[in-house]
Amino acid sequence: MAKEKDNPNYKVIAENRRARFDYAIEDDIECGIILEGSEVKSLRVNSANIAESYAAVEEGELWLVNSYIAPYLQAKTFGHEEKRRRKLLVSRREMARLWNDTQRKGMTLVPLVLYFNHRGLAKMKIGIAKGKKNVDKRETQAKRDWSRQKQRLLKDHR
Repeated sequence: MAKEKDNPNYKVIAENRRARFDYAIEDDIECGIILEGSEVKSLRVNSANIAESYAAVEEGELWLVNSYIAPYLQAKTFGHEEKRRRKLLVSRREMARLWNDTQRKGMTLVPLVLYFNHRGLAKMKIGIAKGKKNVDKRETQAKRDWSRQKQRLLKDHR
């Protein structure tokens, strides 16, 4: 089977690049998202932001809170609210696991990527994460800097 990136329908809409810096991601889950028509049209033209959003389990349902999807200008009558709560779709087993994980100390659900899959459906990848402290962030930065420097040294050596 071909890679997802090679498929013409696969398209990343929004990515939370800061999440991997601020959180230690333990696991990730792909879930569906319930959208209105104007939201899908807006996503097709790449106008979304999930950097400040989070996912929460409330009353047995999974919700995406504080995500931004720009208004679609051509949908004047049937537009959408930009920062509304959107329901995420996961199986009951995954929902139970997510609820158990978030009840542990320091665990949270962080949106990682919003994308259209190979069938053209909007999907979101959320991560089960634990917040990093400043010491951990500095350690990650130091490792990244060292690996860059090591690559430069190897390149110059040849």
